[in-house]
Amino acid sequence: MYDHRDHVAELCSRLFASMPRRGQRLKAEQYVRALLSVPGRKTLRNIADWMEGEPADREPAKQSVHHFISNSSWDWTRVRHALAGYVEDAVAPRAWVVRPLVIPKAGPHSVGVDQQFVPHLGMTVHGQQAYGAWLASEQTAVPCDWSLLLTRAWLDDPGRRRRAQIPAGALPSGPEEVAGRLALDAARGLPSRRPVVVDAEGLDPVRMLRVLVPAGVPAVVRVPASTPLRVDPAVLHSYSERPATADQLVAGCRWLWRPAEGRGVRAALPVVLPAAPRQPLLLLARWTAGTRGPDRYWLATAPDLGTPSGLGTASGLGTASGLGTASGPGTSWGVGTAAGPGAPRTGAPCRSDEAPLALTALADTVELAFRRVSEQTGIRDFVGRSFQGWHRHMTLASAAHAAAVLSDRRAVHGVRAA
Repeated sequence: MYDHRDHVAELCSRLFASMPRRGQRLKAEQYVRALLSVPGRKTLRNIADWMEGEPADREPAKQSVHHFISNSSWDWTRVRHALAGYVEDAVAPRAWVVRPLVIPKAGPHSVGVDQQFVPHLGMTVHGQQAYGAWLASEQTAVPCDWSLLLTRAWLDDPGRRRRAQIPAGALPSGPEEVAGRLALDAARGLPSRRPVVVDAEGLDPVRMLRVLVPAGVPAVVRVPASTPLRVDPAVLHSYSERPATADQLVAGCRWLWRPAEGRGVRAALPVVLPAAPRQPLLLLARWTAGTRGPDRYWLATAPDLGTPSGLGTASGLGTASGLGTASGPGTSWGVGTAAGPGAPRTGAPCRSDEAPLALTALADTVELAFRRVSEQTGIRDFVGRSFQGWHRHMTLASAAHAAAVLSDRRAVHGVRAA
């Protein structure tokens, strides 16, 4: 009979091998087991109570756990790299999914807490705003990396920075830059290069693509229905180049609708952003036949953009002409224009939209995993005040999530030895 506890021990031995001291590795495993076992909120006090058990030992235990999370020397980035490698072996993920996490807070002291506008909610929230990078397959998903958005109220106040132990290299950034850099770090973090799905409606697509395109990372970015776009004249020569919103373009191009799995309908339109007319993109949507239409829209980039070094060219990123250079319409997910004898005079697209459209479904896998697992393993429960403490807790909560979803013998059968 398969022992769940043995799986946790095996997982932790892989993930925490970089911790220099045996006591740190033991404490990390205990912390993960507590996240999997403690009922209710996974605060440091509740975790310490579970780890020690006896009331007389609880205050020293709490101090020990607090030191391990907030002031210890172990490097959470190495644990996250190990987690990503473990998950890649275990579930054969198809892509990274980057999505926001909002943690409402009542008080002002937890690191990163501020009154801040949350793009995907369209409203201001008092709390923390973060982005997570998840490795996702059709069956499951695991968070492997995190980035906390820090406002100027935290970064421009030397006293606040010192008390929260915010590193000197942390600079003010908008949500597009935070999410974009997290996506790039995730895509570069594994030997096998994987595309990125950014499921964060409300982010400025131009700013997002300015981060992703020059690096040549294949990406599918969620955009609002109101996003202004133009049909790509290099592909659909006779179509109006007047800007229209994403939903207007999909509704107006019924001849590009195609049947999808089940009773679904899908659409893929070659488009450009008015602010970046040289960057070919693919507008994607899918919905159930007979309904009012799509509730989500996506822009897919090309996989090979910029120069071989991935840095773009002088005429691309940072110029008024667009986001970067591309190696032609035929590079976009197997996209090209019809050519040769019998090709439609309109330049009708011969686009292979199935691959990027299938990737968008991974956002639903991540949402389900977040609700069923992450919220049960303490992903929102850290109440400490330090930057390091927040990242270490999120790292161990991600490890607990992995232990929960990979505990089935069939899910871990193919995991290779370290």
